Amino acid sequence: MPDADTTVRTSPVRLATFERARDAWPLDPAIVHLNHGSFGAVPSEVVALQDALRREADLSPIGWFPRIAEKVEAARTAVAPFVGADPADTAFVPNASAAATVVYNALQLDRDDEILVTDHGYGAVTMGAARLGRRFGARLRTVALGLLDDAESVVARFAEEIGPRTRLIVVDQITSSTARRFPTAEITALAHERGVRVLVDGAHAPGLIPDAAVAGGGDWWFGNMHKWPCAPRGSALLITQAPDRDELWPLIDSWAATDAYPGRFDTQGTIDATTYLATPAAIAFIEREHGWERTRRTVSEIADAGARIIADAFERAADEPALVELPMPVPSMRLIRLPLGIGRTREEADDLRMRLFDEVGVETAFTSFAGAGYFRLSAHLYNEPADFEAFAERCVPRILELTGH
Repeated sequence: MPDADTTVRTSPVRLATFERARDAWPLDPAIVHLNHGSFGAVPSEVVALQDALRREADLSPIGWFPRIAEKVEAARTAVAPFVGADPADTAFVPNASAAATVVYNALQLDRDDEILVTDHGYGAVTMGAARLGRRFGARLRTVALGLLDDAESVVARFAEEIGPRTRLIVVDQITSSTARRFPTAEITALAHERGVRVLVDGAHAPGLIPDAAVAGGGDWWFGNMHKWPCAPRGSALLITQAPDRDELWPLIDSWAATDAYPGRFDTQGTIDATTYLATPAAIAFIEREHGWERTRRTVSEIADAGARIIADAFERAADEPALVELPMPVPSMRLIRLPLGIGRTREEADDLRMRLFDEVGVETAFTSFAGAGYFRLSAHLYNEPADFEAFAERCVPRILELTGH
């Protein structure tokens, strides 16, 4: 039998116990799913496990909640090595934005201090940085980075932008809007030479980058487990060895408030911690069914094939280049330029996403950068050539119609 890694361009991925990877996920077959990167997708057996855990909590709340801390500690002990971290440095949080908020809440700045963000940053995290600045009268400044800047150019740009009042840099390991990597470890090294601290947004990194937290650098790093590791939504990690990490507090004060970091994060009232508890099973599912190293290769080939199908459809109709060749690509995401005049702002991009979902039944992600609109393709093992062909057949004509082509 041919190896699945060489056949994904023309046939569905075959897993260890599934003839089609699609069958391992409870996705609606009437919808084309081309946006794993936003909200993820949870395998059926992980859904079943989480349901069983919730049932256990419902059957005996007293047997569940007073012991939740030890359950969460066991889960983070199992999950932390997946991103190259020590469990003693690792806390579960509901999502990446929550992790950023935890860090922002702990920081103290002086008036006229400076926070650097980039024009590729995730909007909610950037808005949190702006709120941090307003609390202290500090300045938020955006570092403009070209879409096609290579790693050396990005680091050089930060070397130019870090000033005497810079105290914090917030930078993405993998960008959401532009689907590329940044050299965050090198940026961290540069920043530390200048006495500046770094918060690394690794929301998309777990699963796509081996030992993502170590590779990311930063004084603080966070990443979502509900994206590429396919954990239930509401599972993310915050990781730090910072000497002042005992200033980090969960967003809910609870009975573990007097515990040191990260133990104080293990108990937060009656939150549904089953998202955390099911995360080790999601990681184990991918390893058992396809292997994580192999999965990174496979999803890269799926994304390459899908991007070519979709870009070809745009280029035939609009007669202009569509596929963007990024200098620091990631395995599972590709960026395809939309025809001029559509998706130029976040609001326009979001409107297009929902229009196509409602009109033609395709889940997509559209983004904007520097006044241009893009389709951000994000694929996982369950994606098949027919999915990308459906986008070409259903979405491309509708998009071209909206642009007047």
